Amino acid sequence: MIFLHGTAIIHRSAMGVSREERVRQVVEGKDESLRDFASYAPVGDVVRKLQTWRAQGADIVYLSSHRKAEDVEKDRLVLRKYGFPGDQISYRQSGETYAAVAERTIPDVLIEDDCESIGGEAEMPYPHI
Repeated sequence: MIFLHGTAIIHRSAMGVSREERVRQVVEGKDESLRDFASYAPVGDVVRKLQTWRAQGADIVYLSSHRKAEDVEKDRLVLRKYGFPGDQISYRQSGETYAAVAERTIPDVLIEDDCESIGGEAEMPYPHI
C-alpha cells in the first residue's frame, strides 16, 4: 500500500522545489494547484519503481487522502495518465481513520512519508518507513 498525496503524487507547484518549499505551500494553503487534484504528478521516479515492483509480483494498492469518491476518481485519472501500475485505491469512509483503512486492507507493506508535505501527520498504525 502506497500513500498517494505527498508520497507518490504531488501538486503541480511542488514539482522541482525543495521539501521545505512544498511544506510551506501546503501549510499556507494559498496555491491553487493544491486543490486541482487532476493536475497532480508523480514524485521523482516513483512510477518506474512501482512498475518494477509490479513486474516482480507485488500487488500495488494506493491510499488516498480523499474521502469523496469523485476526488478519488481524480486520483485514478492521474495514475492512468502517468502509467502507474494498477488503479486500486483505498480511502477513508465517513468518520474512518487511516488506521481503519489499513486494518481493512491489511497491506504487507505500507509506504508513506511523515505527511508533513500534505499538512500534518497521519494517524497510521505503522512506524514511518
